[in-house]
Amino acid sequence: MPTFPVPDVFPPLPASPLPLSELQREVLELKKKNDAIILAHNYQCEDIQGVADYVGDSLGLAYKAAEAKASTIVFCGVHFMAETAKIVNPSKRVLLPVLEAGCSLADSCTPEKLAAAKAINPALKVVAYINCSAAVKALSDVICTSGNACKIVERIPADQEILFVPDQNLGQWVASRTGRRMQLWPGSCYAHVQFTPSALLRAKAAHPGAPVVAHPECTEAVRELADEVCSTERMVAWAKQQTSKTLIVTTESGMIHRLRREVPDKTFVAAPTDRCSCNECRYMKMNTLQKLRDCLVNGGPEIKLEESVRAAAEIPLRRMLEWSR
Repeated sequence: MPTFPVPDVFPPLPASPLPLSELQREVLELKKKNDAIILAHNYQCEDIQGVADYVGDSLGLAYKAAEAKASTIVFCGVHFMAETAKIVNPSKRVLLPVLEAGCSLADSCTPEKLAAAKAINPALKVVAYINCSAAVKALSDVICTSGNACKIVERIPADQEILFVPDQNLGQWVASRTGRRMQLWPGSCYAHVQFTPSALLRAKAAHPGAPVVAHPECTEAVRELADEVCSTERMVAWAKQQTSKTLIVTTESGMIHRLRREVPDKTFVAAPTDRCSCNECRYMKMNTLQKLRDCLVNGGPEIKLEESVRAAAEIPLRRMLEWSR
């Protein structure tokens, strides 16, 4: 008989916060010395989230990057996120602890392929999920995140044809919510498509009555089993509203660290896959506290963009920030 992973369970946090480690204290000292701000995505490891000035989703991080006053932005996330910070705040030095921290979604849509699609149909309005490279953003009409995708799509006039890139699962979910027909790019997040209906059903069976929240990057079959489908930022508000003391979270497991801090009275269950008890993005987890420390010491790796690409990418990004307020 095959055996399947048992979901990881994260009980409520103790009332007293855990003390900072010696390495965390060093990072905070280096941050101050270097006039830096540390921005971290919800999927980062717990010790990095513990020293960040702001932890959030791609939309919140974009706003914080644009507003940053410090001379250096250290972005704990993946490459396209650090590029976004440089696009919206070009006068700042933007550092990424691991330059190779990529994204399967960004890899699925190259600027060459997108340019070819636009050449075939120049009338297409390209709505690009923020999980794409600066060069792809530069070819797009407007950017979106999972938190504002429906609002952005609804701003496009109904008589204009939309090409949604690069996440077909998010695009399918947005189309179902808005009633808008769109061409969908055949890309996906490798981590979110590892969630399966069978694995989620096992988690539900192990925790009867526990509500399920899922990220829209999951497949439709998984989303249909969820009580709520939403962005990581919305997951925090959703968790606070639940009367159940146990909640099943179907997204990258780093999100649970933030949920436990902000909703400390709940027990969170990391939705498993068919191969593991929780789901981690190998790219997000390339960043470690030690590499964050080294980044602050060495002043790199630094994000560099050609100004023509940066300026072109800023237009659809600023449009997103404006439409999302």
